[in-house]
This record gives sequence, C-alpha cells and structure tokens, in this order.
Amino acid sequence: MPILKLPLARKGLPALLFMTAGLLAVPALANTAEDEMLRPAQSLEGNFLSAYVAGSARDTEAATIFFREAIQEDPRNQELLERAFVAFLANGSMSEAIRSAERLSAQDPSNNLAQFALAVRSLKAQKYADARNRLSKGMRGRQADLTATLLTAWTYAGSKDGKQALATVDKLKNERAFDQFREYHAALIADVVGNSAEAEKRFKAAYEGERNTLQVVDAYGRFLAKRGRKDEALKIYKAFDDVAPRHPVVRAAMKALEEDKPLLPTVTNAQDGAAELLYGLGVVGNTQGDELTAIIYLRLGLDLKGDHPLALVTLGDVYERLKQYDKANAIFERIPKESPVRPSADISIGHNYELMGRGEDAITHLEKLMKERPDDVEVVMALGNVQRSRKKFAEAAETYDKAIKLIGQPERGHWILYFYRGTSYERAKQWDKAEADLKKSLELVPEGLPAGRAQVMNYLAYSWVDQNLNIDEAFKMLTKAVELAPRDGMIIDSLGWAYYRMGRYDDAVRELEKAVELKPGDPTINDHLGDAYWKVGRKLEAKFQWDHAKTSDPEHEELVKILKKIDNGLEDDPKPAAAENAPAPPPEEPKKNGG
Repeated sequence: MPILKLPLARKGLPALLFMTAGLLAVPALANTAEDEMLRPAQSLEGNFLSAYVAGSARDTEAATIFFREAIQEDPRNQELLERAFVAFLANGSMSEAIRSAERLSAQDPSNNLAQFALAVRSLKAQKYADARNRLSKGMRGRQADLTATLLTAWTYAGSKDGKQALATVDKLKNERAFDQFREYHAALIADVVGNSAEAEKRFKAAYEGERNTLQVVDAYGRFLAKRGRKDEALKIYKAFDDVAPRHPVVRAAMKALEEDKPLLPTVTNAQDGAAELLYGLGVVGNTQGDELTAIIYLRLGLDLKGDHPLALVTLGDVYERLKQYDKANAIFERIPKESPVRPSADISIGHNYELMGRGEDAITHLEKLMKERPDDVEVVMALGNVQRSRKKFAEAAETYDKAIKLIGQPERGHWILYFYRGTSYERAKQWDKAEADLKKSLELVPEGLPAGRAQVMNYLAYSWVDQNLNIDEAFKMLTKAVELAPRDGMIIDSLGWAYYRMGRYDDAVRELEKAVELKPGDPTINDHLGDAYWKVGRKLEAKFQWDHAKTSDPEHEELVKILKKIDNGLEDDPKPAAAENAPAPPPEEPKKNGG
C-alpha cells in the first residue's frame, strides 16, 4: 500500500527521466530471438538504433548492452550518455550508472538525476556532507523538494545530528500533501537517533493520519513492541487485519507477538531510512502508472538495502505490469526466504511462468510448492488457476476441491474458491456439481463486493440460459447483474443472449449491440450478435459479425460452428416457448443531444 497518494507532477521530477521516457513507452516487441537482440551492432548508428528499439520495447537489459557499445564509440556525446545513464539505472547496472553520473555531473553540475544518484551513492558510503552538497545542486520542483528534503534529513541522522534532521523534515510543514511522508520519516529518524518521545509522537501522528498504510502500521507496531507494549502493538495490527485481511507481513508480526518473539525495528540506520523513503516513492510511482520513475526509485533504494522485501515485491509488480515476466521472476527470487512475503512471491513466479507460455513449468513449480507447504490454501488455489487457464478443467476442479477441504468452515472471503471450482466443473461438463458450487459462491460473496456478485450471477444465469433452464429466474438474475456492473460487456452479452433464448430478438439485438460496443474484440459477443441479426432479417450484418467473430480467436469448437453459419446462415427453428411469458424489456433510455 502506498505511504501517500501524492500527485506526481512531471515538472517536479528530474527532467532527464522524461527526456528518456521512451525506454518504457511502447508495447514490447514480440517474437524477437534473445541472441539477436543482445548481439552488438557493427556501427555507432546501429548500436544507437538498437538501444532505442530495445528501450522502446522496454528491454532495459538489451538497451544497456547497446548503449555500452555506443558510448565506447562516441564517449563525448552527452545526449547518448544521458540516455545510457537512465538505461543503466533502470536495469540495475549501478556501477555503470554511477560512472555515467560522474561524467554527466562533471559536464553539467545542474544535471538533476545525476546529482541525485551520486547523492544516494554518497549516503550509502556514509559521506553525508557530500550527499547534502549534491542534493542542494539539483532536484528542482515540488516532488523533488520532498525527495531531497527527506534524503537530506537522513544524512543528518547519519551524522548523529538528530536536531537538524528533524528540523529539516519539518521544512515540509507547509505542504499538507506531504504530511504522512513527513511524520513517518520524522518518527523513523527520531527512533534511529534515540529520541523515543519524539518518535512516539510522530508515529502516532502518522498513524492517525492514515491507519491503513502498511509501512506506518508495521513500523509503529514494531516501535511499541520494542518498548514492551505488546497489547497496543497487537491492537494496531488487528485493526489493519480487519480492513485488509491476511496480509503476510501483518500476520507474521501478530504471530511473533503472540509467541512473545522480538520484532526488530523497520529502520536502524540512515541507509535503511533512505531506502525506505525511496521504496515509498517507488510505490507512489507504481500506483500512478509512472513505471520508469518507480523503477529508478526502487533500483536506488535496493542499492542501499538490497534485501528490502517490499521494495523487491513492488519492483517485481512493475515488471509484471510491463509484461516482463522473466525480469519479475528474477526480482522475486531475490526476496529473502524467511520474509513473510516470499510465499506470495513464489506463487507469483508460478503464475508468471504460465503467462510466459511455460505452462508445464508453472505446474511443476506450484506442485513443488504444494509439497513444501501442503496446508497453504493460496498455493493450492494458484495451481488450480493455472490448470484452469490451461483448460485442464477436471484437474482444476480436483485441485480446488483440495483447497476447499483445507479451509474447513467457509467464510465470506472463500466465495472465489467455490466460484472457480464451479466454473471448472461446468467446463468439465459436470453441471450438477457446478450449479451447487455457483449457488454456494453466490451465498458467500459479500453484498459489499458488487463486481464479484455480478460475476457469479452472470456465470450461473448464463449457464441456465445456454441450457434452456430456469429462463425466468436467469433473466431476473442477469438484470440484477447488469445493475451491479453496467459497463461489463460480458454480463450485458448474457442478458442479450437470455432475450435471444426467449425469442425476443429485437431486445437481444439492442443488448448485444451494447455489449459489442464495450468489448468489440470478443468472439462470443460478436457471434451472438450475428445470430440475433440473422433472426431479425439483417443477414448481411449477421455475416459481418460472424466474420469478425471468426478472426477474434474463438475456441476451435466454436470456430467450426461460426464457419458453418458464414457459409449457410442459421437454420430455422421454432420460437422458444419461453418467449410467450418473457418479461417486458426495460424502457429505452432517452436519447441525448437529439441523437
């Protein structure tokens, strides 16, 4: 969870980051052989172009290799050096990044990002005065002011000047948006320099400002536990657990307290504190979709504290968002085995194998985890998810069955297990078991989770409609599902298909046109709309929709049916009996702007 939902105005961040934002700007190139990507070109121009393409494809490793070659051929080219510097930072090639920063700062002392990176390097080496000097040269703008001010405060903490460190933090008092960052880091600094009274005051202020922020809750809980105030610490952790159940960091801390085991402080020195700051800024960047900014902050933070588990988790999440699953897995593997978040990271590794097209590796990985942690419901569920993704529905249902047996008495949060097992049974053509699970899932899913309720209602009702069962009840359920999720094209498709099954073809066309507008590339919706068009006599449009469905990657069984309809149209069939008693369609919404 982010420490602070802070707007990141681009003008307030190092300008160089945005000059080189092309490193992460466009979708990755597909099907490019790794050996071809990583082979240096024979010319400066070739290496520069290859580096640019690799950067645009978000492949910072390849960009690093090509920029390294290009710089050797043209070492005086400042623009080339700046681009290479950002690539080195983003790739975690810190020694090359620092060498580039030294050259850039020598050429241009006002280079923001170079001075920032060198300040972090100096702080790591405990050269606190040099770090402060560098921070004062660059870092212009509102966001930069937050970063430079708090890093400067940590340099004073490193110099054992707690008074000046806290005075520096309090320079941010006029920025209300920075309140939580300020109070949280003031608390950490006060604790590190031995000012317990000030630390408690600041921790309390940070906690009161945002009780649902993981870092604040965990640091405050550890602070209280260290002072023997176990009950107060447990109360804080339990309050968080009520809002965000089963977070591994919180559960591990609660277990340690209940077993009277010590909880070590979050931060013990200036390097840890600076790493915590950079991690928090990386979280903000990731939350707001600024991937390059997030990566830079996280890489620098990990250079200070390489085993920071939450920073590693966040960096892995960034790479997952960028669909660089191999890089994400490499980052997750760096998380210490004893960290509470490592089990979740292990599950993510298996999931990423599946997304990389390495399904068998995913299953092997997760089966190994199951042997190591046979009572871990999350591992069992993850294996079921991969099996379901690979259309091994009978096996997936058996796996989900193991997970359901592990949970014992189901709680509200277990609705998803019954839903997944039910959908697996349905796809495995075991409808009686599927229907029972889907009904159980609907019974468990909380009222406060409308999207979840809509999905369960949709799957159950659509299955009824597709089998010509319980049409009236299905229609009512689908109408309710659409109310809960009015922008979900798949649910609106189900309602349209219910109308179709009733023989209300005009109503079916109306709903299916809405659905295809929301999800234009879905083969099932286009196929359904084609059928509805055919029934109302719009046969040319029907064939157009079927052709669109054909090219939208339908499953093979459906493709065969679609091709037959394109050639021969729909066979005439009697009007469904349900049509005589079909509910009236909802009234049309008034058209806007006379359209």
